[in-house]
Amino acid sequence: MQVFGSSGARGEVGAEFTPEFVLRVARAAATVWDADRVALGRDTRTTGQLFADAAAAGIAAAGTDVVRLGVAPTPATVRYCGDNAVPGVQITASHNPPEYNGVKLIGDDGSGLPVAALERVEEVLLSESGTDAAWDAVGASHHADATEPYLATVEAAVDRAAIAEAGLTVAVDPGHGAAAETSPTFFRRLGCEVVTVNAQADGHFPGRPSEPTPESLDDLGRLVRARGADVGVAHDGDGDRAVFVDETGTAVSGDASLAALAEWALSPGDAVVSAVNVSQRLVDVCDRVGATLELTPIGATNIVTRIRALWGDDRTVPIAGEGNGGVFFPADGLVRDGALVAGRFLELLAAHEAPVSEVIEPYTSYHTVRESVSYDDEAERTALLDAAERFAETSDAEPETTDGYRLDYGDAWLLVRESGTEPKLRVYAESGDHDRAESLAARATSRLHEARETT
Repeated sequence: MQVFGSSGARGEVGAEFTPEFVLRVARAAATVWDADRVALGRDTRTTGQLFADAAAAGIAAAGTDVVRLGVAPTPATVRYCGDNAVPGVQITASHNPPEYNGVKLIGDDGSGLPVAALERVEEVLLSESGTDAAWDAVGASHHADATEPYLATVEAAVDRAAIAEAGLTVAVDPGHGAAAETSPTFFRRLGCEVVTVNAQADGHFPGRPSEPTPESLDDLGRLVRARGADVGVAHDGDGDRAVFVDETGTAVSGDASLAALAEWALSPGDAVVSAVNVSQRLVDVCDRVGATLELTPIGATNIVTRIRALWGDDRTVPIAGEGNGGVFFPADGLVRDGALVAGRFLELLAAHEAPVSEVIEPYTSYHTVRESVSYDDEAERTALLDAAERFAETSDAEPETTDGYRLDYGDAWLLVRESGTEPKLRVYAESGDHDRAESLAARATSRLHEARETT
């Protein structure tokens, strides 16, 4: 696809991402959907209202009514679409920095659009063949609340009684994003004592970056320690991820929490879907349980597409996702939902009657390194991609090319791929040996830097 990346379309505001572009995307989507109504939500970014207005104009221009949901987590918008059988548009750049914004398209079944559906929208967009309604047939705007029905849905999806019985104290860091109100409310409804940090909606993300990485969760760690919380929960800008901090204030690897949740959810014969940057932790879980691991290119769209294909073969997929906190529980909807993931993690803690550090300890034997190398123009991008290819071809391992170049060395693996959301090449390395992972990542990153500097 030329327009849509691994999770919608994103870009830096005022550069490649403009109101005109969003209008055209929304008009193309409304043309393909040919629905009576389209839901429209957004996150807290300062440019969110601007782009929501542009999307509303594009939808209305195609002769379709707009249901404005205002600020809502992406999973809330997705679930509104499924509950009301309407497609939707979410204005969000998820975890990207505040100068970015983006657009995600949602099907009327309450799931992210699969690849084939995105391709149809892209075809209309690029051919400029979208519908132009007559002056007396343009769409009207309505307003609706997506957050209360969303909260009721996720509350019903978890074992509230077990969580309440555990008497957990939860520290929440929504990162000033769209889950700033919904997640603290959700945990209180589950019977938890809740304390918060960075819980004021603010599209500048003043407290921490929108992406909840271990390096950005110092505030949450301090809050956990100060209040004696059992667990810390952090979200990204649109609330579709959940990353955890243990009872000591130490960040938990997203790969470790995914592996723990997977071992709890899977049974023999089940399938789990993940991306090519999958951790060995999840591979080990599948081997122990007797489940099948299905790999896709990185991104929610690709994971949703593979889940649907497995369902078509009558396969059971209890869990799917990536080690960045973006996890699906497909039986509860084909959407990454940070609140639901956190609720399931609280269920896990309640079932084990043990602290977070003990629950995730079986999944901490691997060291993972994530680096990135950015580019400023097409020449630098080409140089970086060429360097990645040369690195893979001259390595001691046969490259797997589902998404970028993954090299499995037996004692470690390395992945170099182009980001689907930012102008970067990403480098991932993992090994049971800390120095081995660091060395692999450093070698690949050094080659990329050298290539960029010679352009």
